[in-house]
Amino acid sequence: MLSFPSDLISGYGRYLQKGFVRYKETHEHLAIYGQKPDVMVISCCDSRVTPEGIFHAGPGELFVLRNVANLVPPFEATDGQHGTSAAIEYAVTALKVKHIVVMGHAKCGGVQAFRENANAPTLKGDFIGRWIKLLEPAAISMACMPVDNLDDPQLAMEYAGVRQSLKNLRTFPFVDQQVEAGELQIHGAWFDIGSGELRVMDPDTEVFSTAVADMDAVDGD
Repeated sequence: MLSFPSDLISGYGRYLQKGFVRYKETHEHLAIYGQKPDVMVISCCDSRVTPEGIFHAGPGELFVLRNVANLVPPFEATDGQHGTSAAIEYAVTALKVKHIVVMGHAKCGGVQAFRENANAPTLKGDFIGRWIKLLEPAAISMACMPVDNLDDPQLAMEYAGVRQSLKNLRTFPFVDQQVEAGELQIHGAWFDIGSGELRVMDPDTEVFSTAVADMDAVDGD
């Protein structure tokens, strides 16, 4: 007989006793009035990368989309199930978020799989291979016009993937319109799993540099 994972049930118990109680009024407000986050985060589905934890966000503060290698496909008005595109459309047109952050991370398995199989005739898997081929334009751009002076090809590709996803975001008409109107800002970021370092991309130079934490805000929490 199948049984629900016991670790999840135990975790749910701890959540009820601590997390839910802490934000009980917030949950009640969200249940009645709905969500209105200002920020959407597009992150990898890697279990080691949790946007709510990294940004110390409470319920209702972030609209999070997670997929393999934190990729944004280019806009396509074709038949099919476009889950990532649908989430972006909902965030921008319904929730009217003010910021979209594409956040890559260190040791990304999706980026590694692309690098190891980029020259293969076909990539393995019914879905994963076709998905990570979205990194091809990033690899071409990185080879033709390198932005980073890096000895680490994995890191360079992780950066390039974020840049490509930001470019792809602008191919969505509703995103581009909001950006041009000054109602929406799009950002690139990268997170180091081992050190906890967050790097943010400069929108002009496209160079990633370490984010400086607001320690006054930390002390006041």
